Amino acid sequence: MLPHTQYEIAVIGAGNAAEGIVHGLLRRSVLLEDRIIAADPNEERRNVFADRFNVETTPHNRQAVEESFILLLAVKPQDFPAVLDGFADLIRDDHLIVSIMAGVSTAALEKGLPTEKPRVVRTMPNLPAHVGAGMTGICPGKHAGESDILRTQRIFEAGGRAIVLEREELMDAVTAVSGSGPAYFYYFVEAVISAGEKAGLSHQQSTLLATQACLGAARMMIESSDPPAVLRRKVASPGGTTEAAMSALDTAGVPQLIEQGVLAAWNRSQELGR
Repeated sequence: MLPHTQYEIAVIGAGNAAEGIVHGLLRRSVLLEDRIIAADPNEERRNVFADRFNVETTPHNRQAVEESFILLLAVKPQDFPAVLDGFADLIRDDHLIVSIMAGVSTAALEKGLPTEKPRVVRTMPNLPAHVGAGMTGICPGKHAGESDILRTQRIFEAGGRAIVLEREELMDAVTAVSGSGPAYFYYFVEAVISAGEKAGLSHQQSTLLATQACLGAARMMIESSDPPAVLRRKVASPGGTTEAAMSALDTAGVPQLIEQGVLAAWNRSQELGR
């Protein structure tokens, strides 16, 4: 006899990433709050989910697993073996395991589960899910069916967009490009804001100018049929201010440094999976 499964999704690890995912699910009415439970040993994080989303919370992973159909694993990759050991015996055939843990392969997850054909889907979302502009890479394990993939897409598309990858090794590249990607842009904008202040703007003025420029540039890349290189050339008139900036950045080797940074994230994702 199956236990009482009153929740659709159990969030195992109520951190920032999971918070963005739950926000999307509720904002888009994919699920109602009474169909979600969040488990975390940290009382402060449980309170965030209870107060902000009005969802059930528990410090006990086993309760959440036993009472749910979909398990969203949102713990640190290095912690997952111990976390999984704590409730693996409760995994049922009807459970769908959705992981957002960087570098943890579907094979590693499947190996730790007791069912004969564990249904596992690996994902890599990013922080802008908090504002409905997230991007998620999805890769099914060998036992996940089409309906499992569609259910996972529905979860993450509530907070933005999602793509399904057939080759799992590409998930490390997804992690490097979009999972870590927002941090690259925040880093860049921080530098632009600082430069604006050195040029005489107040911090508030420079922040507004830089962040709005970033928003506008992103929207043009999404809504225009022109690739980024063409859009850049439209801004950079010969002999003008933008061309001077691009020349300085090229001379400093900024494009190569950015590539090195992204590839460092890619390498680290691979290391986490070993």
